[in-house]
Amino acid sequence: MHDQDEKIRKAAQLFLKSKRATAFTGAGISVESGIPPFRGKNGLWTKFDPICLDLGFFLGKPEESWPLIKHIFYDSFANARPNKAHFGLALLERKGVIQGVITQNIDNLHQEAGNRNVIEFHGNSKYLKCTGCQNRYNIKDVHITNTPPSCPKCKKLLKPDFIFFGEGIPQDAYYASLDAAEHSDLFLLVGTSGEVVPASQIPFLAKQNGAKIVEINVTPSAYTDQITDIFINGQAGEVMEKLVQVIFA
Repeated sequence: MHDQDEKIRKAAQLFLKSKRATAFTGAGISVESGIPPFRGKNGLWTKFDPICLDLGFFLGKPEESWPLIKHIFYDSFANARPNKAHFGLALLERKGVIQGVITQNIDNLHQEAGNRNVIEFHGNSKYLKCTGCQNRYNIKDVHITNTPPSCPKCKKLLKPDFIFFGEGIPQDAYYASLDAAEHSDLFLLVGTSGEVVPASQIPFLAKQNGAKIVEINVTPSAYTDQITDIFINGQAGEVMEKLVQVIFA
């Protein structure tokens, strides 16, 4: 524990010296909110067939894909709430310690915690987008059943507004992430394995542009031995709570 405390103290010093810091989060930050990761032990893809999130399959056979999508994203995780790690990042942004968050997650928990500058690299499950007229709807405004939802305006199929397999990264999010990586002097990685391309390349770009890398993870990631300057081993919520306390001590 003493080693963890010392690393947190050193990380806090980096934040206090930083002129532009950015957080970069992955599935690990939301595990404590009850949302399992897609990959790895106990990941969603060990229990469900990922074909349900293949764009071609969804468009061709929505009646097969949609019930599983509904079960995973709109039944099982509907009651997930932000945890201490999310609230910690929201406080850091509010106080100007970090500029914002780049997240690979689609759960909207950063926004619910209070973050305002959130770059959603993979989209957001709380919205549906029409495959026809492109209108976007809050999930709260759509009556969800086991039947694939249709657009109230043009009656075309509605699709969750996050990235499916076979789909490209939203251009606005992609270029905003590149800009943050090129101009930040500190990157805080929380709960990301570094295995999902192209998102995984963003911290490497930040390092190439001179950013210090602070990583919080329960296990070493693809970043730990390559670019991480300070690796803090532990649960995201617990470590973030301590880090925030030290920064504002």
